Amino acid sequence: MGNYSEVTEFILSGLTDRLELQVPLFGVFLLMYGITLLGNGGMILLITLDPRLHTPMYFFLRNLSFCDLCYSSIIFPKMLLNFLAERKSISYTACAVQMYLFVSFADVECLLLAVMAYDRYVAICNPLLYTVTMSRQLCKQLVAGVYAVGLVDSMIHTFCTFRLSFCSSNIISHFFCDIPQLLVLSCSDTRINEIVMFAFIGCIVVSSLMTVLLSYVYIISTILQIRSTEGRHKAFSTCTFHLTAVVLFYGIQLFMYLRPTSSYSIDTDKAASVFYTLVIPMLNPLIYSLRNTELKFMGGYKKLKNQLTST
Repeated sequence: MGNYSEVTEFILSGLTDRLELQVPLFGVFLLMYGITLLGNGGMILLITLDPRLHTPMYFFLRNLSFCDLCYSSIIFPKMLLNFLAERKSISYTACAVQMYLFVSFADVECLLLAVMAYDRYVAICNPLLYTVTMSRQLCKQLVAGVYAVGLVDSMIHTFCTFRLSFCSSNIISHFFCDIPQLLVLSCSDTRINEIVMFAFIGCIVVSSLMTVLLSYVYIISTILQIRSTEGRHKAFSTCTFHLTAVVLFYGIQLFMYLRPTSSYSIDTDKAASVFYTLVIPMLNPLIYSLRNTELKFMGGYKKLKNQLTST
């Protein structure tokens, strides 16, 4: 069955139906969006303009900031507009475009975290070969591959989702167009879509998460060989904050997408979506800039390199 011609738009229910909360929520999320733009935009500008930051780690961090900036901007503007609009509609085409772009950048974020974990593994476990292994060409190839996988994966999900029929209702119980909510809304058989979602998203999330975990197993094993207590403490502290961000992102992704549609809770899904679409992009610049300033990183890296080569 194809899409019915009368379905030309969807209605986004938003975060809440309570009218007295619309303006306060608009103010809160506008502030969050402003922080996200300033944080990630400033990170991109700083890394681009400062030659001292033209290293593999900051190259990946700049792409992560660009990804955060893009996929939060796919959600925030429409969400803010709907807080003040009487009719919270989105056209059929705009819904498909929003979902395609969001899934693309969500995949890119997921894979970039894995690439950054590998970069840290090479820097700590093989410091003498770091500049040779993480060459500029390899870094560009890794980032290009990440974007290619994200775009292709998103195209598959978008095609599979919008081939369905939406004949019973056009009200999406969410603040943006996402796969699970559209599957619940469809009156077609969604079993194939669920299999595709489990297979592709599961493969990307699980493989990326395994890369991160394996990288940190080797990193922690190497750190334990450091004789200096202060060096071990600094290294573990940095790993803890990075792993916290990783676990939060991957945990919510697994929770959101690797469940059958029958188990969805609207309020729970909205809260989880707010966190990984709006809060994490806002916090990432703080995590990676405050905990890893250039002076701290370079000083700690040189000490760590000396300690590793002396053991």
